[in-house]
Amino acid sequence: MELEEVPGVGAKTAERLRELDDPQDALEREDVAAVASAPGVSAGRAAHIVRGAIRARHDDPGGFLATDRAREVYDAVLELLQERAVTTYGERRLATFYPSAADSRIEEVAEFAERACKRDVDSAVLDALEDVSPVERPSDVTVRDRCLATTDAETYAEAKEAFPELSVEVVEDTHGLADLARGYASVVALDEAFAGVTVDGDVTVDPKAFDHPEEYVPERTLAFFATNRESLRAAIAVHRHAGLDAPVDLDALEDGLGELDADGSVAGDEELERLNVAVDDLDAAVSTAESVANDHLREALEERDVTIEGADLLSLVERGAGVDSLLSRELADEYAAAVAAAREHVADTLALREDEASLADQIFGDEPTYPVERRGDAVSRLREDLVAERDRRAAKRKRDLAARLADLRTGAAELVRDALDLDVELAVARFCEDFDCTPAERDATGFEIEGGRSPLLDVPFEDVEPVDYGVEGVALLSGVNSGGKTSTLDLVATVVVLAHMGLPVPADSARVPAVEELHYYAKSQGTLDAGAFEATLRDFAALTRGADAKCVLVDELESITEPGASAKIIAGILEELHDAGATGVFVSHLAGEIRDTADYDVDVDGIRAVGLEDGELVVERSPEKGLLARSTPELIVEKLAGEGEDTAFYEGLLEKF
Repeated sequence: MELEEVPGVGAKTAERLRELDDPQDALEREDVAAVASAPGVSAGRAAHIVRGAIRARHDDPGGFLATDRAREVYDAVLELLQERAVTTYGERRLATFYPSAADSRIEEVAEFAERACKRDVDSAVLDALEDVSPVERPSDVTVRDRCLATTDAETYAEAKEAFPELSVEVVEDTHGLADLARGYASVVALDEAFAGVTVDGDVTVDPKAFDHPEEYVPERTLAFFATNRESLRAAIAVHRHAGLDAPVDLDALEDGLGELDADGSVAGDEELERLNVAVDDLDAAVSTAESVANDHLREALEERDVTIEGADLLSLVERGAGVDSLLSRELADEYAAAVAAAREHVADTLALREDEASLADQIFGDEPTYPVERRGDAVSRLREDLVAERDRRAAKRKRDLAARLADLRTGAAELVRDALDLDVELAVARFCEDFDCTPAERDATGFEIEGGRSPLLDVPFEDVEPVDYGVEGVALLSGVNSGGKTSTLDLVATVVVLAHMGLPVPADSARVPAVEELHYYAKSQGTLDAGAFEATLRDFAALTRGADAKCVLVDELESITEPGASAKIIAGILEELHDAGATGVFVSHLAGEIRDTADYDVDVDGIRAVGLEDGELVVERSPEKGLLARSTPELIVEKLAGEGEDTAFYEGLLEKF
């Protein structure tokens, strides 16, 4: 499937998606996070694109949610699902679940839900999931101390693409290569022609460098693992707690991550840490060592009387000697002790090895002088030696670690993806557990719900009274105000939506119509003006076309105009839907009038009101077949007639009902 064939993907969006490593695979996996990583594609847009790809794969024309109220029910159901996801990815992925008329899509999700509901919801898994997020591409990695060299323009272009982290230089000959070696810590020559050439500096000839980039740019691999380190560790914990089969050796991955710092440098190497500290603290250690030597000499001079014979003094003066000569002669031992203390301080403070300590010894000369001063060139030589050793060790450790981790990269990405997919499964499992869901059957016509409880009610789910209700064809539903008619419609809509999403429904058992569209019309707010009334009639005229593939739920349509006219209009609509073989429920306070007006025997169901207790309605929530329910005014009049005052008056009113 070409990207432009995905509904909602135009030429510009397709170009953005082609920036991904494998856009087709991302769409096939329904990986919203991967699609969202394309430049200029938001998370919401990514979910829309993935949903479009699903529709294209199942040849699904869409449009199941045909009215605003139907979409509101879906949005409410989706929100309940998303609330049970731990990760942002899980929320976005759940947004790709939608009601459909395509059997293949419904069956695909049903199989997913069946697997999901077998999952054990473990709190340790949920806790670990909190730190799992989709793998990210590292921010631009730039390496400035290395470069690639070639004499060939084609190789140059190939290297620029394969090694974006490194500088790539074109050289004409060995002299050019030598110039590069003086400016870079290391150079990799990509041409076989340079084999055997001797050049000062760190120069490697490797025409096959393209085959093992981690050796020359270990930072690329390390940056990936450093950027995703916390997510990978969390994914490891998820797999262990959930007992999932891992696509990678968890111990090896965990060990590798343990050797990596957040900035991509190698951690846990005591020798490398020693060298880092030595380089960073060298100047401070030398300054302190100077103070140690000079303090030692000052104390020696203050505590000691120096005696010199006149002939000796004359001889020193004749030779042009000064204080240093005097020190050399009279305080040579004290100076040697002071310098030894300074050298020891540098070696101990920086934890220098024997060969490094011998370089450090040259910082302070053996010839007595006061004050004792460092030799700058010796300090520079020691620093260069330490830096070179540090960089060599760091580079080797990076190469070694990158080589180990490179083989784990694909599996590591899958590890995170599997953990995120588990979050989606657990969200579905938790939804089904929280709302006592069971798979629904999809039949050609009609619906039957047993023990259904709507999760959309604004009360704790455990307090929701179960409802049994079934309809073949189109029926009228009557009942008192606040008796549960609208919540019954919401329950039917919720069950129909979830079943066509392929998900279990909140009922002990359920059978729903296999339809292509759900039309749910909410209660109108007041009488419509002439223009709006005309538009509404046009909507219902269109609704009757192809009605056998539609489920129609309507809440008190009579409020759009005068009651007398409403009954006639609704009766006419019911007749058309009945003749077309539609499935539907019309909630109405005019059920009796509509039944009397219709030219066929309309089924009238009712929510029975038992009576009033302390001013509150008591009803049996499950609609009763063939019952024209009593109104609230009738119940009140009946209550007053039984209280003993003005009985005749109330009984007369009661006879009018």
